[in-house]
Amino acid sequence: MASTTIALVTGANKGLGRETVRRLAGLGWQVFLAARDTTRGMAAAAELVEDGLNVEFVPLDVTSDESVAAAAGTVKARAGRLDVLVNNAGIGGTNSAPADTTAFDLREVFEVNVFGPVRVTHAFLPLLRAAEQPRIVMVSSGMGSVATITDPNLSGLVPPTLAYPASKSALNMITTQYASALSDIKVNAVDPGYTATDMNNNSGFQTVTEGTDAIVRLADIGPDGPTGGFFDRTGPVSW
Repeated sequence: MASTTIALVTGANKGLGRETVRRLAGLGWQVFLAARDTTRGMAAAAELVEDGLNVEFVPLDVTSDESVAAAAGTVKARAGRLDVLVNNAGIGGTNSAPADTTAFDLREVFEVNVFGPVRVTHAFLPLLRAAEQPRIVMVSSGMGSVATITDPNLSGLVPPTLAYPASKSALNMITTQYASALSDIKVNAVDPGYTATDMNNNSGFQTVTEGTDAIVRLADIGPDGPTGGFFDRTGPVSW
């Protein structure tokens, strides 16, 4: 009998992260629900356990080296390896106009959306390399796609801002470089699409289930699956 797939999802106490945990655990996987807020994280994990899913909460603040190292230690002690890492934690930051945006505004968003995935990936690489078919999924955004943002057909739909789009563009580049350098690990980025979450005051037209379609699909790819790509729920999308 094949061993259980082990996954960890960051920023998973609500929204896309929680739904990703629910769906991956629904595949029969053992899933670590990682979140900065211990109270909310434990509550979310407990609800999923009550539904019969194999879910365990692990405290993880993607902005803290110590927290990330401790989480990696917990997963090593509990499971000994990690098959799938989903770097989902992210913040929207300020929506101020570019002329009104400061370097501090960018730094705050980049700390979570860019440095966070790098910090987590670096800490969990030994556990990923202990798996037979390791995968990393970076939860990016269409807002980080230069092709999408500069599409004339979409002009005026999204007011120009610096922090969030730039952070996701950086994450996209980081994804391609990891994929190029880590030949033993499948690394892909996903665009969940305009999904109803706290980040947009639940104004998105997609459900969180629809928003996690690409995440789940890329988390569950086999050895012949893609690496270094950018996908939404319908397939590949432009960088």
